[in-house]
Amino acid sequence: MDLERLDTLLAERGQPAFRSGQVWEWLARGASSYQEMINLPTDLRQRLEAELPISSLTLQRELFSSDGTRKALFMTHDRRPIESVLMRYRDGRRSLCLSSQSGCPLTCSFCATGTMKFGRNLTASEILDQALHYRRPSTSSGQDAPPAERDGALRAQRLDHCVFMGMGEPLLNLDSVLGACERLPDIGIHPSSTTISTVGWIPGIERLAEREGPTIRLALSLHAPDDALRSEIMPVNDRYPLADVLDACRRWRDRRRRSVYIEYLMLGGVNDRYEQAVALARLLGPGGDFKVNLIPYNPTVGPFTGSSRKAIAAFRDILAERGVPVTVRLTRGRDIDAACGQLAVRA
Repeated sequence: MDLERLDTLLAERGQPAFRSGQVWEWLARGASSYQEMINLPTDLRQRLEAELPISSLTLQRELFSSDGTRKALFMTHDRRPIESVLMRYRDGRRSLCLSSQSGCPLTCSFCATGTMKFGRNLTASEILDQALHYRRPSTSSGQDAPPAERDGALRAQRLDHCVFMGMGEPLLNLDSVLGACERLPDIGIHPSSTTISTVGWIPGIERLAEREGPTIRLALSLHAPDDALRSEIMPVNDRYPLADVLDACRRWRDRRRRSVYIEYLMLGGVNDRYEQAVALARLLGPGGDFKVNLIPYNPTVGPFTGSSRKAIAAFRDILAERGVPVTVRLTRGRDIDAACGQLAVRA
């Protein structure tokens, strides 16, 4: 919902200020219509229904993976396309992957989103409406629709984690991203369970280090242990070289006293050799200041192929032997192009 427009409409109707909070409480609990908001006057519900859509986004299509992942394609009011994902894990986690922009202006060569035409930054309401879509009871049937969980009078979907790893560079739209993050706890997602992923936009990293309030996790898309290769696959490295980015991440770590997550996409024959693993371990150092997440490559329209399982395992072992905490990411939603790096509107 356009929350700013909601405040304006309520003020124009002479409604008390607390009405806005009531509407948001219902939305956060999974309401899909004004008629469910029974503590609002009937005539106000009718007026809001006629004048303000329940969501600032229009759902165009939704796909369901065999592993339980859901991907939704939305359109904004000005016809900007965005995609977001809900990932379900065997340990019970329900994690959202949200977009902060329509498309992305940074054109990393391994990412499908970079092939899209960049649209614009999303508003905080447009970011929240992606999350609220998955909060509402599923309208699908059969195995594609996981059972909803009781939440007050509504059968809302439980959500507990969020990553800003969808379309766009979150730190280029930091005000809207942080505005959305302030409301995520109302739908069940604590700040410590929220991660902002960046390609290394230093001004945004510095803002996150200095801001007051709860700590949101920071993840850095690294993908190469040296400047030459990183600039080749990530043009942003020409503007913010590797050493400067890591220094900014260390300042964030010192201020926030939390490890920085390093995302490292495993590209066959590109960044997965023995000497590159050794260089990465030397670059990051032991001790847990950085935690590496090795990401199996998910096919896109680019020229790359993924590293073999054997190569990924060897790379992981080299880092672990040198004291660098490392895990291999579990791939979700690959069969519906919902996995890491695959979000790109083709419809």
